[in-house]
Amino acid sequence: MPLTADRKKALRTIGHNLKPVVTVAEKGMTEGVAEELNRALNDHELIKVKLAVNDRDARRELITELCQQSGAELVQEIGKIALIFRKADKPNAKLSNLLR
Repeated sequence: MPLTADRKKALRTIGHNLKPVVTVAEKGMTEGVAEELNRALNDHELIKVKLAVNDRDARRELITELCQQSGAELVQEIGKIALIFRKADKPNAKLSNLLR
């Protein structure tokens, strides 16, 4: 279910103060990156991902791949930072960025 404009706005507000928790380099979507991304999304639901890739088109393709493989939705992309969201089945109130 796609995010509504109001929901994206609320998520961007929450995500403004977050620091990137996952970094993706030139090698792209490796097994380790996929595991860390899924762990971070399960724990925090809303995360920032830093993309250490200089080519703009390659970054967009990488963000699309990250979202497809993790089942997350892109909330916002600014420069080399992407804010992505995936609703957790059982969110942990101590870890979730949405419940704090």
